[in-house]
Amino acid sequence: MQEQPAVHHRHRAFYGAVTVGERGQIVIPAEARKEQGIEPADKLLVFTHPHSHGLLIIKVDDIESLVSALQGMLELVQEESQGELEA
Repeated sequence: MQEQPAVHHRHRAFYGAVTVGERGQIVIPAEARKEQGIEPADKLLVFTHPHSHGLLIIKVDDIESLVSALQGMLELVQEESQGELEA
């Protein structure tokens, strides 16, 4: 029987389980903080998951860079559309 090679994912989807404390706090596992670059004093946004009863936690800096990239793409599309209208 041939051994299957190990599969390595760039980002993990599961880091472990956490317990909600009396004040509603959770501890983000150290490995998750390290891999996601979460440092003390970082601001995080907490969203409800759109398709389940879960939560999504995202660094504010990551949202800002995503919005900036999307804005740049939108501007390119608008410029192309304007050029087509003028042609």
